[in-house]
Amino acid sequence: MEHVLVAQKQSPASRAVSVLPEVGLCIAGLLLFYVMPEDLGFATRILIGCLFALSLDLVLGYAGIVTLGHAAMFGIGAYAAGIFAVKVSGDPLLGLMVGAAAGAMVAAISGLLVLRSHGLTSVMITLAIAQLLAEVASKWRSLTGGDDGLSGIATSPLFGRFEFDFLGQTGYFYALTVLILAFAFLRRLVRSPFGLTTVGIREDRERMSSLGCRVNRHLTIVYAIGGALAGIAGALSAQITQVVGLTSLGFSHSAEVLVMLVLGGTGRLWGAIVGTLAFMVVHHYAAAVDPFRWMFVIGGLLLVVVLFMPGGITGAIATLAQRLKGANK
Repeated sequence: MEHVLVAQKQSPASRAVSVLPEVGLCIAGLLLFYVMPEDLGFATRILIGCLFALSLDLVLGYAGIVTLGHAAMFGIGAYAAGIFAVKVSGDPLLGLMVGAAAGAMVAAISGLLVLRSHGLTSVMITLAIAQLLAEVASKWRSLTGGDDGLSGIATSPLFGRFEFDFLGQTGYFYALTVLILAFAFLRRLVRSPFGLTTVGIREDRERMSSLGCRVNRHLTIVYAIGGALAGIAGALSAQITQVVGLTSLGFSHSAEVLVMLVLGGTGRLWGAIVGTLAFMVVHHYAAAVDPFRWMFVIGGLLLVVVLFMPGGITGAIATLAQRLKGANK
């Protein structure tokens, strides 16, 4: 457990190597842009889904907080950014900050209840909070548009220069930049003493408490950070699609991001990226072939991963790489 409390120092060479994942993510994003030049709207949704899944990986994969209502933070971030754009300003960066603040606030307040309960009670509280927010959004038609959704969101040019064009190029690179920055932030966070303490709490909460760690306060901060990132993902969705619907707060949205994370592998960050890509690509093409039975394909894929790759796709890749490395020695 001691290694959880100590962050190792890096040499300049190792620091240079440590940026390779961000470079790899940037290259992958550029490849996706050139692979799907005619469907940038879908590609942008993949990037937003990756950010949403990353926020859940921090909460579930690293902190061990099980939730079925993570869409609450995504949806509230989307509505907050959308309302801000309609009522105050269409500046996209200010909208991101508003979405992050809204997501963090909901997570911090709900965390006071979620983190003081355990097991099924905790899970049901997360679900109840998301359903409560969805009901508020549905009834408050004058502000949210109710069942019709919030529309009329006008996003100003990014930095006053880059307009959000019909083809979606600006929106794509905007979302990709935010995703890379969030990924870099999370990588450093989970490798810091704060992040290692989070893993320690997930592995043995009582021992960490006996070592002087204020467990509930620490987990509340982690939950709020995850909420802020989910809120940013929601704000991106609102700004780029220029509409926010009740589905952004729905249970199905929370369930989908959980499936994405299970497919990719929890507690790895890259698992959120790979799982989102796998889920959304399979969903997109399977639904195009059969709009009514595409869930059979997703269900079959999930069964294969759970039965034969319990660590997710990235876990299976890591295991295979270790075996190949051991065979070459």
